[in-house]
Amino acid sequence: MIEDDMAIRDLVYRYADAVCRRDEAAWADTWAEDGLWCLPGAPEAHGKEAIVALWVGAMAGFPFVAQIVNYGTLKIDGERASGRWYLTEDIKFADGGGMHNIGSYQDKYVKTADGWKFSERHYAILYNDEGKGDMSGTSNPYPELID
Repeated sequence: MIEDDMAIRDLVYRYADAVCRRDEAAWADTWAEDGLWCLPGAPEAHGKEAIVALWVGAMAGFPFVAQIVNYGTLKIDGERASGRWYLTEDIKFADGGGMHNIGSYQDKYVKTADGWKFSERHYAILYNDEGKGDMSGTSNPYPELID
């Protein structure tokens, strides 16, 4: 049980890390093949291919995103689990503007032969500054990973 808890937490952290680094392959690897991703104002994305396509399209408008996982809860039941996570995001838009966002993911997870994956992620915006945040500062690319 502790191993599963740690593995799911790692999944959540790897997801946010891939967002920050804009790593499509690492981000896609967090999803089950038949996953469901629900974002406010967007059509539901069913299946890994549609989920990744939605993410790639969304990220194209954001030259910089910092997604920080704050804390969460988990309930594990065998090969399935559910959880809730709170996060903050600072996003810079292609036009130079940006926003500060606080949100929550409600998740379902499935244990696969390749480890725990998201079977569902439902995102809710808890606070959004509606683009009033000052994102006029310098943003830098994520540094190369070290081994």
